[in-house]
This record gives sequence, structure tokens and C-alpha cells, in this order.
Amino acid sequence: MNKTELIEVLAEKTGATKLLTEKVINAYFEIVMDTVAKGENVSVVGFGAFSKAHRNARTGRNPSNGQAIQLPATDLPKFVPGKIFKDKVKGQ
Repeated sequence: MNKTELIEVLAEKTGATKLLTEKVINAYFEIVMDTVAKGENVSVVGFGAFSKAHRNARTGRNPSNGQAIQLPATDLPKFVPGKIFKDKVKGQ
């Protein structure tokens, strides 16, 4: 499912217009990204938690020629699914 399909399904399920649904989804994504970028967590009970993870600098390999390359330290977004989400995916 892509973003457009998500908007359509959510609008249908809630009875809201597609335009309003798109604004809400865009605002939600923006809030989550801004909050995580500041180093704070966003937790939605049962669904999961978004956080900022740090990856230290390390040595990697260039896949085309096998040469060692230095990969810089970086911060990445991280998502940990909640129990309800995990159980739903497991089919329970």
C-alpha cells in the first residue's frame, strides 16, 4: 500500500474527505519526523515506537571491488513494533 492508497482507505473508513485525510497524514508524518530528529521518541501504545538510533563509524567493503572503505558515524530513524502490531502480523 502506498501513501495515496492509505489516504483513500483511511478517508473511506473515517468518512472524512480525501483532502482532509491527506492533511492529517502529512501532519502526522511531519510531527513524527521532527520529533525523532530532535532525539525524542514517539510512542503509540500497541502500534510501536519511533526513535533516533546512532550508528558508529566503521569499516565497510565496496561491493563492486571488495576494497575497504570508511563509513562515517550517522543517526538513523528506528521503529520498534508494539505487541498488538506484532500479534496482528503473526496472525494471533
